[in-house]
Amino acid sequence: MAMTLSQIYRYPVKGLSAQELTRVDLGAGCGLPEDRRFAIMHGASTFNPNAPSWQPKTSFVGLARNERLGALETGYDAASTTLTVRRGGRQVARGRIGTLVGRGLIEQFLAAYLKGDIPGVPRLVEAPGVMFGDTPEQWVSIVNAASLRDLERVVKEPVNPVRFRPNFVIEGVAPWEESHWVGRTLVMGQARLTVTALITRCNAINVEPGTGSQTLNLLLALARGFGHQRCGVYAQVVAGGAVTLGDTVVVEEPPVL
Repeated sequence: MAMTLSQIYRYPVKGLSAQELTRVDLGAGCGLPEDRRFAIMHGASTFNPNAPSWQPKTSFVGLARNERLGALETGYDAASTTLTVRRGGRQVARGRIGTLVGRGLIEQFLAAYLKGDIPGVPRLVEAPGVMFGDTPEQWVSIVNAASLRDLERVVKEPVNPVRFRPNFVIEGVAPWEESHWVGRTLVMGQARLTVTALITRCNAINVEPGTGSQTLNLLLALARGFGHQRCGVYAQVVAGGAVTLGDTVVVEEPPVL
């Protein structure tokens, strides 16, 4: 069975919900376009809007500490930078977050929604040329659907891939096979990616998308079931190109020495 790409996601605002895509054009050395372009800083953040640069995730509001974000559903239009926020299917905020006025509308909602949960008031920020991922490098993340099904076997419940905030979900490879890919190159559609690291997970994977509840302890399940808390890999785009749902994914053989 050939390995294929089954899902593509990006997260325009760090900590908010996923946007599912059918195609993406990757650039060398970059993440997905618009992925983690924005983040929500809190009052204790070390992020400086006047000299913006990458900062660790502790500088921003996120699911690991603010699970209520998981109950919000967002839509994002890249052309206009319009972010629409819904809760329980009802629109609760909307604004063009590429503009000062639009960011203010979203910030007003978040200030009320997160009142008492974060230090200070939330501010929606961006840093041109910076992706607010969990690493300073602009890497993409890949999760193996078979590994998630193996985790489902342990917890005896369905596991939504979005819990792991992947950019790409792949099918057609054995569970946990991706853990052997560090240093290997993947051909995905027209792009080539070098796998750079395994992903060690945090409490964010315990938050159920759409509800914000924490009924599953997936960190504990990984530790007890597999002896580690890793799931998925990071990869660097080394040659850009179009990537489309259903594309074949090939792991290049290492050179013969």
